[in-house]
Amino acid sequence: MSKVAAAPLEPTPEALANPVKRYLLATRPAFLTIALAGCLLGFATALETAFSWPLALLTLFLAVAAQAGVNVFNDYYDHLNGTDEANVDRLFPFTGGSRFIQNGVMSPRQTLLYGLVLFAGVIAGGLWLIETRGTGLFWIGLAGLLIGWAYSAPPLKLNSRGLGEACVAVGFLLIVAGADFVQRGAVSPAPWLIGLPYALLVTNILYINQFPDRAADIQAGKLHWVARLEPTVAARGYWLILAAAVAALVWLVASGWLPALALVSLLAVLPALKAGRELSIHAAEPAKLAPALQLTIVAAHLQPVLLGLVLALG
Repeated sequence: MSKVAAAPLEPTPEALANPVKRYLLATRPAFLTIALAGCLLGFATALETAFSWPLALLTLFLAVAAQAGVNVFNDYYDHLNGTDEANVDRLFPFTGGSRFIQNGVMSPRQTLLYGLVLFAGVIAGGLWLIETRGTGLFWIGLAGLLIGWAYSAPPLKLNSRGLGEACVAVGFLLIVAGADFVQRGAVSPAPWLIGLPYALLVTNILYINQFPDRAADIQAGKLHWVARLEPTVAARGYWLILAAAVAALVWLVASGWLPALALVSLLAVLPALKAGRELSIHAAEPAKLAPALQLTIVAAHLQPVLLGLVLALG
């Protein structure tokens, strides 16, 4: 397999000689804010309880570290299966991985060890939180780490089996539930239900990001739904996920789980609608999808922030 040359703006050993900068950027920090948004929503669902800022800060740190670990593991396993090496249609920094292994910034072994260190740190901090807040948090944390690992890693390779979207939806819903549990100290259905629209919008980030990676993923045997379907047909999946997010929010308001003002968070649908239109037009032209990827990321951040504000003010 021939090596794909580094594109402009991609990491290089020369640009990342500083080890602190190198290891920080290996986690793809620009995309870790989506975990922060989920934590903020989880805090908002638990505001009727006594709020602890120290516990909130630790929760934010552990959620970001967990997502960082998942990103690093994904880079390692996508190196092993060859998809990142073969990806000539990638839209850096959104798709095709961090490029740290492919561009010689870090070795595969360094990447694997770094992922293990990040997960070990999350486990250590999580055990302290479990001791402080209750054993129910154990199952939330365990499920999150297992899903994050099994998404890419053999033998499960859940994304390659068409289960990546379910992994992302559940994984980010667990962030909302975990943040709520840390503050509440008990299990509540509220974060699981109220977090659904957010989790589905995050799922669409994965879904649309798979279009530029489609050819390389097919070559590597990563048979997610975007790879299994023709691009124009697969684009309909984005609309289905978006419709499910809207329907979930409307149902939450209609059933009394959320106040009517929570419908303000539907403003997040506007960038997602534009992204969906771009995807429907350019599904088979990955080079033209960068604006749609960015708009999808905006939607997934905007909805939990708006909803969290509504809950906090109400």
